[in-house]
Amino acid sequence: MEKIVEETVEKTPDAAVKGEAAIKSQYLTTKDKFHGYIDSEWQSQNGEKACEDEKGQETSCVEEPDAKRLKVDQEDGQKGGAKDGKRLRGQNKARPHTKPTAYDEKRLCLSVVQPNRECPFGDKCHFHHNIPDYLASKPADIGDNCYLFDTFGKCTYGLTCRFAKAHTTSDFKTIENAELIKACEGMATVKNVLSKDLQNRLRKRSVAFKKSAEYLKTLSNNREKKEQQKNGETCKVSADPSGEQPVSTKTEIPISTDEQPSIKTVGPLTDVDVIKLRPCEKKQVDFRDKLYLAPLTTCGNLPFRRVCKRFGVDITCGEMAMCTNLLQGQQSEWALLKRHESEDIFGVQVEGCFPDTMTRCAELINNYTEVDFVDINSGCPIDLVFKKGGGCGLMTRTRKFEEIINGMNYVLDVPLTVKIRTGVQEKSNIAHKLIPEMKRWGVSMVTLHGRSREQRYTKLADWDYISTCSKLASPVPLFGNGDILSYEDAIKAKETGVSGIMIARGALIKPWIFTEIKESRHWDISSSERLDILKDFTNFGLEHWGSDTRGVEKTRHFMLEWLSFMCRYIPVGLLERLPQKINERPPYYMGRDYLESLMASQNVGDWVRISEMLLGPLPKNFNFLPKHKANAYK
Repeated sequence: MEKIVEETVEKTPDAAVKGEAAIKSQYLTTKDKFHGYIDSEWQSQNGEKACEDEKGQETSCVEEPDAKRLKVDQEDGQKGGAKDGKRLRGQNKARPHTKPTAYDEKRLCLSVVQPNRECPFGDKCHFHHNIPDYLASKPADIGDNCYLFDTFGKCTYGLTCRFAKAHTTSDFKTIENAELIKACEGMATVKNVLSKDLQNRLRKRSVAFKKSAEYLKTLSNNREKKEQQKNGETCKVSADPSGEQPVSTKTEIPISTDEQPSIKTVGPLTDVDVIKLRPCEKKQVDFRDKLYLAPLTTCGNLPFRRVCKRFGVDITCGEMAMCTNLLQGQQSEWALLKRHESEDIFGVQVEGCFPDTMTRCAELINNYTEVDFVDINSGCPIDLVFKKGGGCGLMTRTRKFEEIINGMNYVLDVPLTVKIRTGVQEKSNIAHKLIPEMKRWGVSMVTLHGRSREQRYTKLADWDYISTCSKLASPVPLFGNGDILSYEDAIKAKETGVSGIMIARGALIKPWIFTEIKESRHWDISSSERLDILKDFTNFGLEHWGSDTRGVEKTRHFMLEWLSFMCRYIPVGLLERLPQKINERPPYYMGRDYLESLMASQNVGDWVRISEMLLGPLPKNFNFLPKHKANAYK
């Protein structure tokens, strides 16, 4: 596969040799001209004065955040540094992080926001109780219409909402639309919310895991038996010189094959008590010929998945959740399991490295959430996960992997799926050895990312290897993942014999890719249509994270993370040849209008400007540096 790519590069024009996408010459420009045009147009449209540097030359008014501090060895023996002074990959410890509470100088007490609620702190309360004082310090409203009020008939954030003038009277009373409230009564748009009662029981470790205990007891007994069989030896007879009866140096340990019944026999028995749910009786999901949105860390949040559902994705999955954090009742981790009503085929992805925690986590999900399948992450490449034996580490720990899959299958009433990579090392694929084993263990579906852990995104996905693995997986469905950015890429992927396609970065760069694949066309989407997509995301974010200052800035943060991918999209009408390839770096180009050019900028400051068009000006202490640094063009 790599030889073919190298031969193609040698015969293509200079722009392709550099790894740049081929754009029509009339749209190409230089970096200085591009940013000069973006800055001047923004200043003229918003009435801003041009900023000048020390030499008196015009420069961008939007400050670029500080770059990541590289962790290097400045002194001999410094812990954690690289001896050659190179950047250590996968470390985000120096990213700017502002707590959501820092955006408000002083918040309004909930007893004032919510009716019929008393303040438990009385005079000792640190929050505002005087509404005029609070409004004097509150940032200006962003717009005239509140999405929550227009959709549900009331806004639970009241005066703290950044669109409060849409539902607040002159005497600070909150307006409600009775007709809309009645229409939305009893409607739960989001499922799998962690209740306070369950959270307290998890923290006190008072949640019962009966089925997990049964499996772990059986697993423990089996380990003891294997250990006994390993250590059990026949009597070693030694001849005594005195002619006495031979003595054995080690006695043989008898092994009982009878197992105690795992059920109580007191009281009447039902079928549920004595009959284990067979795999064919579990809830079935038809995975074949579906488009699957990958569980994307940070960017694959609920508002983004709602956007993708509008464009036709079939299967969605929550972001990777750590099983230990779920068992501890962490609110932030449980938020990754939330499901919107529009997600008709929805699963959750969990990460762990031990059978006991993964089995209990599966039982917890099975009993307290509504999901269609549970996915094991055996493809996460980051060091934090890999070094403790999770993620890609599971692929090299087959005994533990088998115990985890068997345990989770034992407690789940829904299908269990697995996401893997080709292997850990670049030139040592092991997925083809693991897939036949997973079939025997009872996995319902396998997703294979066509790269190893070592490769990350620096090489093209190996679809020839994915094709080989799909034949080995049959009749278990196998989904292929890697480098899908157009319907033509999807057609080539389907020709490999995979049961379906998982799309990750392609969906972040252009979420309308699902529509393109289903309609077999290239969509020359306009800049205004793309802005409308971002408006939908903004509304979904305000509904999900809140319309107060904290919610607005959280929505902005996740939008900026998404824009760090979306800016890589090149409009169809500007391309010299179709389709755009995911590993081709976009050169500097002028769009067909100002907004299209602004959306093509790789500058963080320009992404911030797009967010200001939808979410108002930045707070003074806001800072952002994208989490994902592209190394996919090498």
